[in-house]
This record gives sequence, C-alpha cells and structure tokens, in this order.
Amino acid sequence: MDKQAKVVDEIVIRFSGDSGDGMQLTGTLFSDASALFGNDVSTFPDYPAEIRAPQGTVGGVSGFQVHFGHSEIHTPGDYADVLVAMNPAALKANARWIKNGGTVIFDKDSVTEKTLKKAEFTTEDPVKELHLDGHNVIYAPISTLTQEALKDTGMDKKSILRSKNMFALGICYYIFDRPLNFTEAYFEKKFAKKPQIIEANKRVLKEGFNYAANIQALPSYKIEPATQENGLYRSISGNQATAWGLLAAAEKANLKLFCGSYPITPATEILMYLSQRKDMGAITFQAEDEIAGICTAIGASFAGKFAVTTTSGPGLALKTEAAGLAVITELPLVIVDVQRGGPSTGLPTKTEQADLMQALYARNGESPLPVIAASSPSDCFDWAFEAGRIALEHMTPVILLTDGYIANGTSPMKIKKMADMPTIKNRIAKANDENYQPYRRVDKELLIREWAIPGTEGLEHRIGGLEKMAVNGNVSYIPENHEVMSHERDARVKQVAVNIPDIKITGDSEGDLLVVGWGSTKGHLEDSVSQMRAEGKKVSFVNFNYINPLPKNTADVFKGFKNIVVAEINLGQFVSYLRMQFTDFKFHQYNKIQGLPFTVDELVGEFNKIMEEN
Repeated sequence: MDKQAKVVDEIVIRFSGDSGDGMQLTGTLFSDASALFGNDVSTFPDYPAEIRAPQGTVGGVSGFQVHFGHSEIHTPGDYADVLVAMNPAALKANARWIKNGGTVIFDKDSVTEKTLKKAEFTTEDPVKELHLDGHNVIYAPISTLTQEALKDTGMDKKSILRSKNMFALGICYYIFDRPLNFTEAYFEKKFAKKPQIIEANKRVLKEGFNYAANIQALPSYKIEPATQENGLYRSISGNQATAWGLLAAAEKANLKLFCGSYPITPATEILMYLSQRKDMGAITFQAEDEIAGICTAIGASFAGKFAVTTTSGPGLALKTEAAGLAVITELPLVIVDVQRGGPSTGLPTKTEQADLMQALYARNGESPLPVIAASSPSDCFDWAFEAGRIALEHMTPVILLTDGYIANGTSPMKIKKMADMPTIKNRIAKANDENYQPYRRVDKELLIREWAIPGTEGLEHRIGGLEKMAVNGNVSYIPENHEVMSHERDARVKQVAVNIPDIKITGDSEGDLLVVGWGSTKGHLEDSVSQMRAEGKKVSFVNFNYINPLPKNTADVFKGFKNIVVAEINLGQFVSYLRMQFTDFKFHQYNKIQGLPFTVDELVGEFNKIMEEN
C-alpha cells in the first residue's frame, strides 16, 4: 500500500452490476474481509426480485453497499465514496448515489452498442451523459484482463468471465489496504472439490490487486481497525442473528425449538439456518403453505415445544386466523415477520415497515398480542431472544418485526456466552396437581395460566378455538363470560409492560424536537440527530422496540419536547398508533416508501424544516 494513503475514519463502497455478475458475493467478501480486519461494518444488499432479471437493463441491476470504518457504524451510508459499475446499466442506476468527486471503477469492456441501448443511453459516452465528468472515473478493462489472466487454464470464455467480479474485488482490496488471505481461505473452503475454480479466483483476485497497484489514477485509503470491547465477534446477517436468538431462547428455557414455516422472501433464510442446527435439538418443518406452517407450530406449542413460525407480509396475512387460535388458547408462539414492500407481491426484495398495523390489529375479534421490533442485523439476536422470553413467560403468541433491510444486511455481533444470558422461565404445570384448571391464573398480576403438556398425568383438559369458561375451560356461550375473557386477554398483553424496561432518550430529556422511530430506522435517525446536536440544535431521539405494549414511561418522555416527529418507512402507521394512544400530543410525521431506507441527509433537512416552521 502506498505510504501516501489517505487516512480516513470511514468509507462507503458500492458494488453494482447484473444479477449474474456476483455483486452480492463480492460485497459480502469485501465486508467479511473488513470485519475480520477489525473495522466496524454495515451492509445493504439491493437486488431485483426476478430469479434472472433482464440482463443489461437498469431494472436488472444488483447492488451491494458496504460502510466500514474506524468508528462505530450505524448505517450502510448515504452516498458512495467508490462505485464499482460492471456495465452501463449499473452506472446509470447508481449515478445519483456517488459522492461529489467520488471514484467510479467502470468496466470499459462492457460498453457496446447493445449494452448502451439496453440501459437506454442516447449517446456513446455514458459518463458524460450522466454528468460524471467531475468524478474520478477509472475505465478499467476488467473483462479483458480477466480473460488474459486465465487464458492458459483451459476454461471456456463464459466460465472465465464469471471470475471478473474477483478482479474488481482485487482492485478494491488494493485501494482500501485489505488483506487477500481471508478471501483466499473462503475460496479453498467453498470450492474444496474444484481446485481449478480455487486457482482461477485466486489468480484473478491477485491480478486485480496488481492492476490497481500499477496505475496512478486510483486513490488509496487507510482505515484503522475500530476500537471495540474485547470479545469474539463475527459479521452476521439479521436473518442468521434471528435464528441464533431463537435457538438461545429455547436453550435458556430448557425446551426444544420447533419451527414450522413456508419459504418466502426475505424470511426463508431463518428456516434454513434453524434447519442446520439439529445438533442443538432444533426441529424444522417446511410446510406446504403459510397456514400449515403456523398450525404445525401451534401444535408443537401445545405439545410443549418452543414454537416459531417465520414469514413476510403476505404470509402474515394468511397466518392471522391461526394466530387468533394461539391467542384464545394462550399458547406461547413466536411469529417472525420480515417485512417487505407491498401490497400483494409488491417489492419482495425491497424493504418497508408497512406491516405494523397488520401485526397490531389484523385478526378477527378482540385478539391482542405483544408486538416488538428489531433495529439492526446484529440486534435481531437480542430481540428474537426477547420475543421468546415474552412468549414463554407470559404464555402468549408474540410478533417479532424485522424487515428486508436488516434481515439481509450485516453488522458485527459480539458473541455472547450462554451462561451470561438470563434464564427464561417456562410455565409448564406439574403432574397430578389436584387444583389444576386450564385457565387458572397462577400469576394474579400478569394473568398467566399454566402450560399443561398432553400426556401429563392428572392434567387432562379441554382447549381449542371456541370461547372457554373462565378458570375451568369448558366451552361457554355466556355473554358475560366472553366479556370477562376478552378483558383478561387484553389485560394480559398490557401487563407485559411490567417486565420491559423504560425507553431511553438519546440526548437531553427536554428540547425543541424529539425524533421518534421504531425498528430498523434507528441507525439513520440516530446519526441524523447526532449531526444536528453537533450543530448545537436541541434535538433528542427515542427508538421504540416494544410496540405493544409501549414502555411505561412513554408519555413522560413526550412531555419534555416542543415538537415530536415520527419517521418511518411507510405512510404513517406508527404515528397513527401513537395518536390513538396519546391524544394530548401533536405528532409531526416524515415518511418514505420507496423500498429503500432513509438517508441521513434527507432526515436532517426534514427535521430542520420542522424546527424552522414551528
């Protein structure tokens, strides 16, 4: 690495190309190398829904953004310092996401009359047409040099060109002083039975690195490792962290985990990760549809397992009737909803926070249940564990909301020791309890019933979807009893607030503006508020992870601010919910619904506007 390398605190790089160009793998390998080097990392995969999107078109572009640095990283970054564009369509799709004066590494071999036409350029110079003349554009012959590097391998041209993403990766490793050995070790493990593929990828990676070292136009940066608390870390996606958190909850409750699910983007990976952990007692069932998925999970819960079902918005709609069954039977169940853009099939690979009202209310009858939300890829572990704790200790179904942004994105997670994690108390009833009644409230404050496992001597009982008589559990059509049971089901959920912490404010407890977010918007909102506070603005921030019930001190927090703005990736669902709960406060709102997360720039602009107008 050049000794004149510019030392910076953080950098954003975006890899972009056709779906077949391997940009998701390239971005993942770069982020893994950076994490292993010791940088803090946040990633954002962005790709089309089609299995094979239209090649060469803007709609078919696949991207992967990596934000890494020496300091704590909360978001994948707004704009890229470096863009790798493997074809004209990738350049066009991402031109607006490059920082002023940023570097563009463009495969000049990809520029042909055909590719320009597919990307809908009207001239032969895509850089000039996109007004990128002020950027540092490197016209790299990536395809040609990849073919030259592998010409003596005996591989056909199509197979050779599959490695061109490694040439681009090698260039980036030089620019950012990344070691090659982590990626080379990946090749050796991934292609252990294909030595020719190992050698080809290693050779092209090094050729890309050497190419970057031999030209003078490329910038070079140095980003020192982040200062982190001692411990064992790994880069983890939100879906994998969710799976791990569920496994940890099962272990701490001394129960076996059962997951009954139907594959659906972007939640499928949770089922896949759980299916790999038979060594931890996990039982997984890939059902024929969403309804079967949740119904098998309810059956497993009835039989004494820690039961989970995973889905996205369309699947949650199908699971609602069975979720009501879990409510009336008061059985523990975690329903994970990895939100995506809708309605209907909508934007299955893009992010959104628009399932909140569905999670809160989309069940027939008065059918309340707790709803919580995760905020980052790594903290999906903690919130999955917390969903399990609430479900098992309060004998209730729980909905855990994540979304495509944090489910597919990655961030470093410090691996926790199971001995340091809290025990989860299961509510399994003891055999031969002469006083056992199915709906007897063994905890009068929390209104929790005991969990009678079928086959346990002396605990024979009746349970099902018909309304039950309070305490004894017999089928009941008595009007007054239905009202009693409805109030009890509602009160049980409200009492979950007894065992959740107060919400904490980032900043002062009083000021001109309180920024409110929930779930995955936390990183962008936190960074925007930090920027404004550094400018002397009296702005603070709270992020909600507990949605139903809300933390007990919520109203007290709101009282300290002249203005409150709720920002979310939907048309205003959480702000509508808050308006229903707190009629004494005026809530401003800022909403975005483009299948993309916020940018810090747009948030700061909007929040300043609210402060100026009020």
